[in-house]
Amino acid sequence: PEPAKTKGMKFDESKPDWSLLPMKDIEPVVKVLTYGATKYERDNWKHVENGEHRYLAAALRHIAAYQSGEQYDKETNESHLAHAICCLIFLLANRTTPAGGGANNTGR
Repeated sequence: PEPAKTKGMKFDESKPDWSLLPMKDIEPVVKVLTYGATKYERDNWKHVENGEHRYLAAALRHIAAYQSGEQYDKETNESHLAHAICCLIFLLANRTTPAGGGANNTGR
């Protein structure tokens, strides 16, 4: 007789489903991050003084430019939305990483 086949199990229902993130649509964000890493330094954003205020202001400037009909940032030729998303990611990282890990981290 054939041995009983066991059904494979994986307990990942409560884990975030990264396959939901449209990676191709995130590419402009990665391009903005790469531009910044080249212009300044990799992870420089973590050390910007008063980062909470400055990255919120920058995100809003890029959103305002987008709302006024300007699609692309003049310096990078990347989407203003991609720039705003980068700034928002920095703000989110500031809220979710341990002290010292983000732009003037204040924690949660």
